Amino acid sequence: MGSPRADSVELLERAADESRMEDPAAPGAGTLPANGNGNGKGKQAAPKGREAFRSQRRESEGSVDCPTLEFEYGDADGHAAELSELYSYTENLEFTTNRRCFEEDFKTQVQGKEWLELEEDAQKAYVMGLLDRLEVVNREQRLKVARAVLYLAQGTFGECDSEVDVLHWSRYNCFLLYQMGTFSAFLELLHMEIDNSQACSSTLRKPATSIADSTELRVLLSVMYLMVENIRLERETDSYRWRTARETFRTELSFSVHNEEPFALLLFSMVTKFCSGLAPHFPIKKVLLLLWKVVMFTLGGFEHLQALKIQKRAELGLPPLAEDSIQVVKSMRAASPPSYTLDLGESQLAPPPSKLRGRRGSRRQLLTKQDSLDIYNERDLFKTEEPATEEEEESVGDGERTLDGELDLLEQDPLVPPPPSQAPLSTERVAFPKGLPWAPKVRQKDIEHFLEMSRNKFIGFTLGQDTDTLVGLPRPIHESVKTLKQGEEVVPETPCEILYQGMLYSLPQYMIALLKILLAAAPTSKAKTDSINILADVLPEEMPITVLQSMKLGIDVNRHKEIIVKSISALLLLLLKHFRLNHIYQFEYVSQHLVFANCIPLILKFFNQNILSYITSKNSISVLDYPCCTIQDLPELTTESLEAGDNNQFCWRNLFSCINLLRLLNKLTKWKHSRTMMLVVFKSAPILKRALKVKQAMLQLYVLKLLKIQTKYLGRQWRKSNMKTMSAIYQKVRHRMNDDWAYGNDIDARPWDFQAEECTLRANIEAFNSRRYDRPQDSEFSPVDNCLQSVLGQRLDLPEDFHYSYELWLEREVFSQPICWEELLQNY
Repeated sequence: MGSPRADSVELLERAADESRMEDPAAPGAGTLPANGNGNGKGKQAAPKGREAFRSQRRESEGSVDCPTLEFEYGDADGHAAELSELYSYTENLEFTTNRRCFEEDFKTQVQGKEWLELEEDAQKAYVMGLLDRLEVVNREQRLKVARAVLYLAQGTFGECDSEVDVLHWSRYNCFLLYQMGTFSAFLELLHMEIDNSQACSSTLRKPATSIADSTELRVLLSVMYLMVENIRLERETDSYRWRTARETFRTELSFSVHNEEPFALLLFSMVTKFCSGLAPHFPIKKVLLLLWKVVMFTLGGFEHLQALKIQKRAELGLPPLAEDSIQVVKSMRAASPPSYTLDLGESQLAPPPSKLRGRRGSRRQLLTKQDSLDIYNERDLFKTEEPATEEEEESVGDGERTLDGELDLLEQDPLVPPPPSQAPLSTERVAFPKGLPWAPKVRQKDIEHFLEMSRNKFIGFTLGQDTDTLVGLPRPIHESVKTLKQGEEVVPETPCEILYQGMLYSLPQYMIALLKILLAAAPTSKAKTDSINILADVLPEEMPITVLQSMKLGIDVNRHKEIIVKSISALLLLLLKHFRLNHIYQFEYVSQHLVFANCIPLILKFFNQNILSYITSKNSISVLDYPCCTIQDLPELTTESLEAGDNNQFCWRNLFSCINLLRLLNKLTKWKHSRTMMLVVFKSAPILKRALKVKQAMLQLYVLKLLKIQTKYLGRQWRKSNMKTMSAIYQKVRHRMNDDWAYGNDIDARPWDFQAEECTLRANIEAFNSRRYDRPQDSEFSPVDNCLQSVLGQRLDLPEDFHYSYELWLEREVFSQPICWEELLQNY
């Protein structure tokens, strides 16, 4: 068939529709997604009005009994799963091509033996010969050699009998390839392909982009991803040589080598070039996966972050951490999910008096139950939530339209309002209260406010702007003043610091590009003619002609988008956590630009779907996953083979993505009242409450955190109508000193302070970046100081004994030397 863009989109719609209809649990099952995005809007005429809206809601989210999900959160999924997600099902035929290229080359170099039969020295010699043949001018010959290297990195599966063997030899070969300098050679080839203007222009002239347009790039990125992922994996049985190679590789990726930028910055530039439309053939899924794993490898995962926190607190003389957040969450149990409900308080409308009279008994019973809230997670918190009213459903519809309007701006230039308030500084923590999972925290701001009130009450005066008199102030204030009065700061050259310096001036473009791709990959997004095409590395050259082929492609497209969401959410979360630990203003700068690029409404739009169906969807074909597809012959394509998947009750990557996005949203809004108001304006409370249907403790915790920070703005009626949710927040979310989240009396929540706080934070960030990174360089392009007073006022480093002989020096070097003004002018 031909490949015009319109035909491709129509076939993708049909493919995604058929794949979802085969899986009733998939998002939008039984409806036709628009352009493969899975937004659940079909071609059949649907009944209109409120009744139709309510009936569709009840059908999709009414009475789903979700079991407790046995999910263990971590840096990434299992090793085999992370490797399999590198390849789309459309690429499966290339495994055979890679094997053929290797065997043809290997037979010309080695006679009568297979790769696994060679000694290590012979294997090294062959790899060295491959790298020599990789430098040929002929593009096709170079691609064949690169495919041979890729076959080695894939584990020489033609000589293996099981999946375990494939994974073992893949890891062994990747270490061998790195030791022989393969990564550096492929990095040079990657630079060549990025700068290949001919490939970009030829792709732009085509009516539609397919997987054939990115063949060379996909081969190069696949080899590099396999090397990073296999070497990054640590095992107790690794030899000393492998451990040394791992640290060398980490250093090589972290720091600039031969005056080149860190590898992560090259991948960021590929992302922005792809989003700008200059390189639509870039295999963006592979780029994002590699970027995520490189950042994780060089900066460290969540366990390494926890170790860095402990180390820095010890260096600063702070008390040790009371707990590890992730470990605490692992010990928590999920609450029973609510039946589908939208809170009565969403529209700020009170129920009719008759309903209030009819519920007096239940209210009395509820007050009785409040006495036993200290018993952690022992009852169903959501069993008696109120049903939704027609007005609430209208408010949800208004919220969806508002989100759509905000995200339309993401396709244009982002808005740049000033960002909100300062980040918290934690101090000493007390012991665990009985029955609660968290140790309470105290902000420095809370202590200052408490002391100021105490001084006014008992002494009758405040210290004002006095920064010298520190009597009565807590110890953290003493340390802060001491730090501020010190001289020029010393900036350690850590991998995180080097990455921030490299990203600094292009960071807004990086964040916008990542969010544009995330928007295109979200299942709730509607395809637009001007949106970016993220399917270039999954669409075949010839579109499917049978129903089964269309179903397979539909599954592949949905899986492709899920992997993109997973990689971007994990990447952004890692960057925020590492920058926050490195310096708080680095974290605030990244957060600021994420907010400017409408990240908050984008995440809310992502969750404005049947999130339980998204988490339990099965967009995978197990027999086509690597390494299974390399060991056995590909089965004949049938409906049964497409439906044959794993027996897991949920999709790991989708649940991982949801938790990452919730954590990201928490980090953007925490202690930022104006951003919290964005959650209220976009009517996020009903959207977030629907996510509580998923019985997974970590996801529920971050949903409840987001609901907690909004409660003071939602009004008394909302709090009265959602006492079960309030109880869940009390039981599961950390408490803080003077925390009156349930009553709405926080003085920081005054709306007239928002603008001042945002402007102050923005000014502080700009001052930080200017002070730390905009220092003038000593070069011929440095500005010349023509002010006599300024020049004479500069301090020069002189020898200690200079003042004894300066008069003699003046007589010899100045007064007795004739000045030839003409020669002086000629030299300049």
